[in-house]
Amino acid sequence: MSFKCGIVGLPNVGKSTLFNALTNSSKAQAANFPFCTIDPNVGVVPVPDERLSKLSKVSNSKKVINTTISFVDIAGLVKGASKGEGLGNKFLSHIREVDAVIHMIRCFDSDDIQNVNPDVNPVRDLEIIETEMMLADLESIQKRLEKNNKKNVDEEQLKILEIALDCINNDKDISVLKTQFDTKQLNQSGLLSIKPKIYVCNVDEQSVQNGNKYTNDFIEKFGNENTLIVSADIENQINELPAEEKKNYMEMIGLKETGLNMLIQKGYNILELDTYFTSGPEETRAWTIKKNCTAPKAAGEIHTDFEKGFIRAETISYEDFIANDGWVNSKANGKMRLEGKDYIVKDGDVLNFRFNTWPNFLHTKVN
Repeated sequence: MSFKCGIVGLPNVGKSTLFNALTNSSKAQAANFPFCTIDPNVGVVPVPDERLSKLSKVSNSKKVINTTISFVDIAGLVKGASKGEGLGNKFLSHIREVDAVIHMIRCFDSDDIQNVNPDVNPVRDLEIIETEMMLADLESIQKRLEKNNKKNVDEEQLKILEIALDCINNDKDISVLKTQFDTKQLNQSGLLSIKPKIYVCNVDEQSVQNGNKYTNDFIEKFGNENTLIVSADIENQINELPAEEKKNYMEMIGLKETGLNMLIQKGYNILELDTYFTSGPEETRAWTIKKNCTAPKAAGEIHTDFEKGFIRAETISYEDFIANDGWVNSKANGKMRLEGKDYIVKDGDVLNFRFNTWPNFLHTKVN
């Protein structure tokens, strides 16, 4: 599976600049006027994972295939978007299609870049966006709970919508839904307000290490667990440099990681994702799964036949695979385990699935 993150925010906060930096492209127009992005831009990016190259070296693989993440640059929202202001409901609908929302927040002063509000206030700006998303949810819930439409809503979704409506109308924390329903159920509801969120404070170069008064105010209000301090302009500059120069430049300005790496780590955390590997002479490949995924479900990421005909999974931890120089020695040294249908795949597991496909019984290594 791949996951999709939508970049949202007010106009001119740096969304398209960040998108171009993350995707190493110029798909998104970055201009000094509101609504320069109209149709959403989508970029698919390989997820960096240093474990892949080490596994590939051990297995002498011909190919290395990363798992991917998709970024979607969604047009700037404004106050009143839920009622059609700015570019309106069309773009709120684009947010419904993503797995997680990256809130891009302006945390820099500039006389050269227009601001749709009279001053820089990241707390207010986020509240505008979240209010519009909540109002869009309110309208959607009310329509679905109307007498004529209610009969088309199953009992489980009806409960979700009724609780969400009570939360919105009575200013309660809508995240209470996450304690009562699983992720799949909540995703089916289509509600914007409960999507996992990452807050990206876009700062100038001088503030990229320690933040500034705007980021301090923002973190005081919303906390730092899902907050990142990033300079979209610096990320763009880094992307334009050769690999060796990138490293030197990052050391010079005090950056330990790129914005892409930090966003991916946050994304994996809030979406509760893990990575497992397949590795052999043909290819070494990373696969993304939900945490607490069973071995048959993990096999299904490769092909549905693997899940349907699952027999068992030959399993070696990443550390043991590297330490024992691959499959043969790991098995000889007792580091390979045969796991059944109830096995919960762990991050870093190197797996080989045995499965039965009618009418042939196949034992296959995924290379």
